[in-house]
Amino acid sequence: MRQSKWLRGVLAASCALPVAGTLLSLTRRPHWIFRMWDFPRVQLAALAAIGGLGLSIGGRRRDRPLVAAAGAVIAWQLSHIHTYTRFHRRTVKRVRKRDAEQCITVLMTNVRMENERHELVLETIAREDPDVVLAVEVDARWDEALTPLGQRYPYSVRHPRDNWYGMVLYSKLELIDPRIEFLVQDDIPSIQTRLRLRSGVELTLHGLHPRPPEPIRNQPSSPRDAELVIVGRAIGDDRHGPTIVAGDLNDVAWSPTSELFVRLSGLLDPRAGRGFYNTYNANNPLFRYPLDHVFHSNHFKLVRIERQPWVGSDHFPMLIELQYEPHAAEEQDESHEKPGDQHEAQARLEQEAHDAATGADRPRE
Repeated sequence: MRQSKWLRGVLAASCALPVAGTLLSLTRRPHWIFRMWDFPRVQLAALAAIGGLGLSIGGRRRDRPLVAAAGAVIAWQLSHIHTYTRFHRRTVKRVRKRDAEQCITVLMTNVRMENERHELVLETIAREDPDVVLAVEVDARWDEALTPLGQRYPYSVRHPRDNWYGMVLYSKLELIDPRIEFLVQDDIPSIQTRLRLRSGVELTLHGLHPRPPEPIRNQPSSPRDAELVIVGRAIGDDRHGPTIVAGDLNDVAWSPTSELFVRLSGLLDPRAGRGFYNTYNANNPLFRYPLDHVFHSNHFKLVRIERQPWVGSDHFPMLIELQYEPHAAEEQDESHEKPGDQHEAQARLEQEAHDAATGADRPRE
């Protein structure tokens, strides 16, 4: 079938862009121009499929290398996202019988600091009635808007900021020794607390929201990567207690950094085998990624996991209900470190230390 020069050019570009993006993503360099390609694996695979199929129909011999490269890109990208499809084994099992005394429901939401639809967030919380609410991008205005939650949530940790990294935690369950931490940068808080279930079982909860790599202010991924390494190592060094990590990690589940975090920590991802649960960008259905996460130790099974409706933000809220089951590890395989993981983790920390010393880990205003 004869194709116009214009059509062939478009098809060739549809192959070349995913090939270039895939090659750039193979490096571990933290500059945003490399790390941005960790996100659109689905889109890159789809674009390569369109371009490769179109050029194949054209049947020109000189197009075969590009078609083959597109095929390799599709295979590579699918190998990284298949964990979050129904074709993959479910890492976390569902509970056989729900026990309310052993359950914890967490609602994680990036409210978007500029968002003025406070009532939509409050309505979602009222409807789902979670045990714990973690909200990020909370400034003073949002902190004030969320204060009615104090009537139903007697425990809280609040640290509003006007830099898009404020966060608050509200809980019906008793918090033990809650604290705000600054793990990497002095303007990026995180929350760590012990928490007591209704049964009396205690667990550790980490709330995170590290800086993302992004082009507008030339922000690298080094502070984000370092924060995930620090938390992952800390959890991995003490795997005895039940642990939950929740937050907008500004990273996709299938990135090298997130995968390293899971292996270092030994935590489980309940989305594996169930779906992407894309939460960002809520305003653009073509470019949505799973940025809002809840990972947990092998002490829990899943009751439910749901993406919530739009609340005016560029993120959808995520809701997860877990049940503590002390023998869950007998049925669920946790993640394990690979050779070289500690070396890679140390390299991420050294990169952030270098960038911090030069000021390169700060966004350009």
